[in-house]
Amino acid sequence: MAINTSLRIGLFGFGVVGEGLYKALQQTPTLQATIVKICIKNKEKKRNAPADLFTLEKDDILNDTSINVVVEVIDDTAAAFTIVKTALLNGKAVVSASKKMIAENLPELLQLQLQTQLPFLYEASACASIPVIRNLEEYFDNDLLHSIKGIINGSTNFILTKMFEEKLSFTDALLLAQQLGFAESNPTLDVEGFDAANKWSILLAHAYGIVIHPNKLLFNGIQNIQSADALVAKDKGYEIKLVASAKKLSNGKVAAYVLPQFVSSQNPLSFVRNEYNGAVIESSFADKQFFYGKGAGSFPTASAVLSDIGALRYSYRYEYKKLYHQTPHTLDNNFYVRTYISFENLQHIPKEKLEWVEEWHSAEGRSYIVAVLHVKHLAESNWWREKNVSLILHEDAIIENIDIVTVKKKSLELAGL
Repeated sequence: MAINTSLRIGLFGFGVVGEGLYKALQQTPTLQATIVKICIKNKEKKRNAPADLFTLEKDDILNDTSINVVVEVIDDTAAAFTIVKTALLNGKAVVSASKKMIAENLPELLQLQLQTQLPFLYEASACASIPVIRNLEEYFDNDLLHSIKGIINGSTNFILTKMFEEKLSFTDALLLAQQLGFAESNPTLDVEGFDAANKWSILLAHAYGIVIHPNKLLFNGIQNIQSADALVAKDKGYEIKLVASAKKLSNGKVAAYVLPQFVSSQNPLSFVRNEYNGAVIESSFADKQFFYGKGAGSFPTASAVLSDIGALRYSYRYEYKKLYHQTPHTLDNNFYVRTYISFENLQHIPKEKLEWVEEWHSAEGRSYIVAVLHVKHLAESNWWREKNVSLILHEDAIIENIDIVTVKKKSLELAGL
C-alpha cells in the first residue's frame, strides 16, 4: 500500500471500540483514512453516526473493491475469523482487535499472510493502548530477550486492587468491576484466566517465535483467591497480581505460563493498579523496560487500532522475525516453581508431589503451605484449580536445577506432613 494511498475502511462492529475508532478518525484528518461502510447486527439501534454508513450485509464491505482496509472489532470469534480470512483473500489489508480469534487461529492466519502478502495487524488484541507487539517485533529484534512479564487483563487487576486497597471480598470486588463496566456480566473469560492466556499466546509468537494454542498453555485466573490470601501477602510485603510470564531457561528453551503471583513493591508491576495493564521486558543490552497504560476502554483500544491503520500507510506488516528469520524457541516444562498454597483441608493437597516445604501454617478455617512443585505436575493435574484451593507463585518462582532427593522426605517430616 503506497504512502499516498487514501485508506478506505470497511468497519465491522460499532460497539465501544468501533465507535471510539469512528470518533478518533474524525479528529485525525491528516491520516487520510475514512470509514465508508460499517457492518452491524441490528440496524434499528440508535448510533452516533450517519445512517447511510451502516449495513447488515458483510459482503457490502468484503466485495467492495473500493474498500482497501477492513477493520474488525466484533466479539464473535467464528464470524471474526471468516471476515479476516475473506478480506485477506479479497486483497484487503486487515486490522483486528479480536484476541480470542487470533490466538485460536494463529497458524492459519500466518499461512494467509504468507499466501496473500498483505498486512494483518492486531496491536489492540494484546494490551490495548500499550504498543507491546510492535516493540517486540522491532525494538527487540536483534536483542537477546531474557524475559517478558505482564499484567494483561484489566478486569482481574481491578478486582485484586480493590481486594488489597479497600479490603473487599472477591465477590464484592467482582460486583464493583461489573457495575463500572470493567468486567462482563459473565466474567468467566477474564476471571478464570482465558483472556490473559489468549493474549499471552499472541505475544509469545512475537517475543520468541512460539506458536501455541492458548489451551496448551499453563494458566489459571484469580477465581480462587481469598481475602485471607491477600492478608498473608500483605503481611509478607507482597501484593497478588495475575501475571503472564515467559522466561528463557539456561537450556535455551522458554518457560511460559499465566498464574497468580506475589509481587513486591520493588517490582514495576506493583504500580499497575485498577484496570491498567503493564509489561516488563528484560533483555541482554537494554536491561529492563517497563510499559504501562490502559488495557481496555473505548479510546485506549481505539488508539491501538488507529496506530495500526496509520502503519498501513507505510506498508507495514509483521515480519515475525523470531519465527521466520531466527530459530524459533520452544516451550519447556522441565523446571520447578516455588508456590504458596492455601486450602481448607489438607486432604485436598497431594503431599507426595511437594518436592520440599519451606513454611507450613495451620489455622482454623484456612491453612497454607509454601512449597516447591515441579511444573509438570501442575500441567498434568487439576487439584490446584479446585474452588477450595488457592495457588500463587512467588515472585521469582522458577527453580531450574535442584537436588531434591535428599531434602524432600526430610522437609515433609519437619513440617509434620
